[in-house]
Amino acid sequence: MSDHSSTASVVGRPEPLRAQRRAAPSPRSDWPAVASVALMSFVLVLSEFLPIGLLPVIGSSLHVSVGTVGLVVVVPGLTAAVTAPLLTIASGRLDRRKVLIALAVSFTASNVVAAVAPDMAVMAVARILLGIAVGGFWAMGAGVAARLVPAEAVHRASSLITAGISAGTVVSLPLGALVGHLAGWRTAFFIAAGAALLALVALALRLPSLPPTGAIRVATLTSSLRIPAARIALLATALMFLGHFAAYTYITPYLADRAHFGSSTVTLVLLGYGVAGLAGNFAAGAIIGRSLRAVYVTAAVLVAATVVLLNTLTGAAPAVVVLVIVWGAAFGAVPLALQTWILRATPDAPESGLALLVSVLQLSLAAGSLVGGMVVDGYGASAAFALGGTLALLSAATQIFSRASRG
Repeated sequence: MSDHSSTASVVGRPEPLRAQRRAAPSPRSDWPAVASVALMSFVLVLSEFLPIGLLPVIGSSLHVSVGTVGLVVVVPGLTAAVTAPLLTIASGRLDRRKVLIALAVSFTASNVVAAVAPDMAVMAVARILLGIAVGGFWAMGAGVAARLVPAEAVHRASSLITAGISAGTVVSLPLGALVGHLAGWRTAFFIAAGAALLALVALALRLPSLPPTGAIRVATLTSSLRIPAARIALLATALMFLGHFAAYTYITPYLADRAHFGSSTVTLVLLGYGVAGLAGNFAAGAIIGRSLRAVYVTAAVLVAATVVLLNTLTGAAPAVVVLVIVWGAAFGAVPLALQTWILRATPDAPESGLALLVSVLQLSLAAGSLVGGMVVDGYGASAAFALGGTLALLSAATQIFSRASRG
């Protein structure tokens, strides 16, 4: 998601991509190709979170406990954290069009295997296939916007691709619950497989050839880690995702126990959160080219403020709804801001930077949910929300005090 011609100068390195520019001239506006990548983004997130509302029935069907079946949510994230850098290295000299199509085949197969899984072992294999696709896509696919549209449109194209995160989050839970109730959990996975096949066809028809701009090696990853701005961006990512998921994982019990919302109201509030996330994502795309710092600091501070303020409310329904919607809008700007930040920090090896970002993000997401659960069990949901707000504020501070990420 990087505008290579502009971001290099932002970090004070005006000539790092000269060879890549010679190999990859300025692209024409290929918005259908961008849309095909955005569709893949959406279906990946849909597939990753679809089982959340179906865990009890999946566990019952596969004859495992709810705790064990929870692996269907954890396994893709951990797999993505491991495979993002490995796939980036292994596919270093392959056409990115072919890589993305292969990843689309992987997550299409994942949903089919999950739909017919006779036991938990097969289901785990299905979710590992999904994790491979998630890691590979966010490392190599999320940054292709700069190769599909002119420099002045890169941020808008990038925001369209990252909108898949919010859209997939909005659709996955209600779709899973509705289809699971009407036709069974296996049908929900078959629907996800159909959507994945549609994304696969769209990529095959619309995505142009994207020759690699250079091989990624282990040394490339380690050299990216030696860049101060990259380390700060990764620290900000870890703090934000630890904090956000320490609190957000437990937003449903908060809305039920503290705000006294019924299940239908909780669903509507979470839907509002997701729609606000879409709006926040596109708003960030419109202004991030002018000031990454303003976008990220504003988003992180709003996440921190809303989480902390929610802790002070009990039964104030309108205020709770407003704060949750603001939280959604603020966090909706975070993925695009973090991807822009890491790409500005690693202009010589953007895929290396994205691979590191995916690994840190996925590990922090899982750790945030785990730590949040431990805090909830030991000290209650209020403590988890306080922890989440504190970590988000610390993430904002990393951007405020980072001269290397100014822009």
